Amino acid sequence: MLLSVVIPCFNEEAVIDRFYEEINRVLDTADFGYELIFVNDGSSDRTLDKIKALAGADSRVRFISFSRNFGKEAGMLAGLKYASGDAMLIMDADLQHPPALIPQLVKGYEEGYDQVIAKRNRKGDAVVRSVISAIYYQMMNRFVDIELTDGIGDFRLLSRKAADALLSLSEYNRFSKGLFAWIGFKELVIEYENVLREEGSSKWSFSKLLNYGMDGIISFNNKPLRLSIYLGFLVTFGGLLYVLLTLINILMHGIDEPGYFTLIASILLFGGIQLIFMGIIGEYIGRIYYETKRRPHFIISEENMTKKIKEVD
Repeated sequence: MLLSVVIPCFNEEAVIDRFYEEINRVLDTADFGYELIFVNDGSSDRTLDKIKALAGADSRVRFISFSRNFGKEAGMLAGLKYASGDAMLIMDADLQHPPALIPQLVKGYEEGYDQVIAKRNRKGDAVVRSVISAIYYQMMNRFVDIELTDGIGDFRLLSRKAADALLSLSEYNRFSKGLFAWIGFKELVIEYENVLREEGSSKWSFSKLLNYGMDGIISFNNKPLRLSIYLGFLVTFGGLLYVLLTLINILMHGIDEPGYFTLIASILLFGGIQLIFMGIIGEYIGRIYYETKRRPHFIISEENMTKKIKEVD
């Protein structure tokens, strides 16, 4: 068996050497071959230089470097697209995905599972972040057409069959957590203790996490659009009821002082609702716009996998 390890990297110069040592320490004792595919996602530090140095000293190290930062989704897609292994493992370079777990993931693959998934607990995470994450997953599972689990992310091993199914989904706006769940196949979940980052800083700011969460909600269902229809009917019914009650009050008691507060409140309420759902509709239209452009998910500036890339193309 050949295992391809796909490692998206963005500004990871502080940990890249240690990651290489740790994963080699684990894999050098394995009874199968492996290749390490580092995907440099437009890093602004010395990440690419360090990867090139590793590739120069170790023929098992391959790399793809993007022309700019295209995001982790593009990094994972590139690594999977050009991997040549029988199985593919996706993991981060920051050592929060422990290399020591790899033998268990491979064992699950050898037992016949197409997706062997690593699930972390929330031990050590900030309380606020853990609570927000739990709320988000509950909301996602109510809205979307697939089921997502808190603690399950990109750290997983895919069989060639599962990876090919994933690569056949060519949409531009990718939400891999949802795509992994959507393709199905036989799954095995392995739990592990959360590992805190020791070097460098997280690349996921609150705004990026919020945008990623919105991607997940919109990418896998049209329920927000359906909700806007239901809410539109509800608001319309409420407005008609209000008009009817006001008319009855006028007929029974006459006209009071002009309802300035009621007017302003109604304008603000209905104006806000309209803007919210215009934004939802606009988000869907914007995604259609990006899909119709059919732009590539990434642009490669340099790599050491020319032969494999040409074969895939």
